[in-house]
Amino acid sequence: MNASQLEKHRSLHLSYSFQMGAAALVLVMAGLLGAATASVGDKCSTGAGCGAGQWCFDCEPELAGSHCVRSAATNPFQLVNNSLPFNKYAYLTTHNSFAIVGEPSHTGIPRITFDNQEDTVTDQLNNGVRALMLDTYDFKGGVWLCHSSGGKCNDFTAFEPALDTFKEISAFLSANPSEIVTLILEDYVRAPNGLTNAFKASGLQKYWFPVSKMPKNGQEWPLVSDMVRRNQRLLVFTSARSKQVTEGIAYQWNFMVENNYGDNGMDAGKCSNRAESAPLNDKTKSLVLMNYFPSVPMKPTACLQHSRGLADMANTCYGAAGNRWANFIAVDYYKRSEGGGAFQATDLLNGMLLCGCQDVKACEGGSSVVCSA
Repeated sequence: MNASQLEKHRSLHLSYSFQMGAAALVLVMAGLLGAATASVGDKCSTGAGCGAGQWCFDCEPELAGSHCVRSAATNPFQLVNNSLPFNKYAYLTTHNSFAIVGEPSHTGIPRITFDNQEDTVTDQLNNGVRALMLDTYDFKGGVWLCHSSGGKCNDFTAFEPALDTFKEISAFLSANPSEIVTLILEDYVRAPNGLTNAFKASGLQKYWFPVSKMPKNGQEWPLVSDMVRRNQRLLVFTSARSKQVTEGIAYQWNFMVENNYGDNGMDAGKCSNRAESAPLNDKTKSLVLMNYFPSVPMKPTACLQHSRGLADMANTCYGAAGNRWANFIAVDYYKRSEGGGAFQATDLLNGMLLCGCQDVKACEGGSSVVCSA
């Protein structure tokens, strides 16, 4: 190659390099701009077009096409602090967390029962759910999670062995040493130490928060930071009164009030206690749980319910509970909404609990925050 050919080759190479570099820069900038400008409510075609903590979802029939909506909770421990009592925070809760769409049969018989969630328990926890409602039954010589009736699990109503779900929770607590998980059990297990044996086999016992340290007569709970330091990061409540004595599992109604569930818990402007619970304004129970899901779970209506009535019900139940904000907010299909949904409702609760603001993100300012309650 002579000098002229060499110079021509060098010029072509530089031109090509410049063009490729410019193209790459455009792609990078487009990606950065997309990530920076994507927000809740923006139109999208895939989740990649939405920001962090969002997914691309079509809330028909109200919205025409898919939009970015929230898919992850704000962590108040990280955003504000974890130095307050456990009952000074709110926790997103999934109703029938185990009743997952598409869960394969573990009995070999097709399941005939409702589902209530679309994500695995692991994904629920990773997205910021911090309380799980589980129905536990005696079945096939062990403890199973079942969506049944009459206190009896059947092959066609069984979801999976409780041990499988307990292991998911154990793995999450191991991987996230600053987080706390609450289990609320609708408990039909009659086998002596049946639940205790399942908890031990799953490795969850090492995270156990002892019932002896749970406050009585409406007193404050221990500080979250102390619970984390002691590694007592699993709270378990059962609907079976006897197990507080026999197995050391807290009887739910000794510590918590709860509104009606199902359709009776979704009447606008009304918030009354379920039959098993003390009145909502009984302040000898220092935890408040708010249910907001229909008697028959339906995905399309969940989307609209989370977008329209959920925050209003939080305010209604605040008054009914003696001016106390709910600590747990329980929903079906927790990610479905037109925008913020159950995540924004939880932010509202944490905002009011932590700094008297309508959104927990306003609490970042610490002592300088001034909001009207």
